[in-house]
Amino acid sequence: MSAAEQQIPGVFTGMMAVARRDLLLAWKRPGDVLNPLFFFAMVATLFPLSVGPSIEQLELSGPGVLWVAALLAMLLSLNSLFLTDHEDGSLEQMLVSPLPLSALALGKTIAHWLTSGLPLVLVSPLLAMTFRMPVAATSVLMLTLLLGTVSLSLLGSIGAALTVGLQRSTALLSLLILPLAMPVLIFGARTVSLAAAGESVAGGLYFLAAYAVLALSLAPFAAAAALRISNE
Repeated sequence: MSAAEQQIPGVFTGMMAVARRDLLLAWKRPGDVLNPLFFFAMVATLFPLSVGPSIEQLELSGPGVLWVAALLAMLLSLNSLFLTDHEDGSLEQMLVSPLPLSALALGKTIAHWLTSGLPLVLVSPLLAMTFRMPVAATSVLMLTLLLGTVSLSLLGSIGAALTVGLQRSTALLSLLILPLAMPVLIFGARTVSLAAAGESVAGGLYFLAAYAVLALSLAPFAAAAALRISNE
């Protein structure tokens, strides 16, 4: 077995070890996981109360409201992606690790999505009921959120790496990520609206899948470069 073939299992093991560590830390701090979920639920449930019980209005605004709430909920949790590691010195250990920094950053991003993005996907069918969303549209909503939250976590890792350790980094992080997240928001909400109207949703799903693959291909390396820049 060549040296390159021996290195691949080590890189994968290191990436999964970082993800497992972050998941265990999230288990010990459940508030970090529940805050974005509660925010998503509050926005999605309060909006129907404010616009009234009109079925037409709820069906029209439902996809956009749910997607905006999901985007804002993801932004709430992105600031802490590398902050804890920066404060306890773990980030410096990652920088000098023999494993690729991009793989370690991807491991942290996987853990972030599992604790922030996946819960939004799982709870979205319950919130879709408040907007009288049909079953077919609810299934599309879950699929678009699945693809979209993956992209948002990957994009957010770049912004979190650039702003780690800075004061008022939450506002700066939002300014950095929102322009990149707009295509995901637009196509995600529009695809769910088309599903509710009984029209084809293949184009929107293909775009979201392609965007997620592109983010997965580039974001870990960009996050690694941003971490090195932030710690110089």
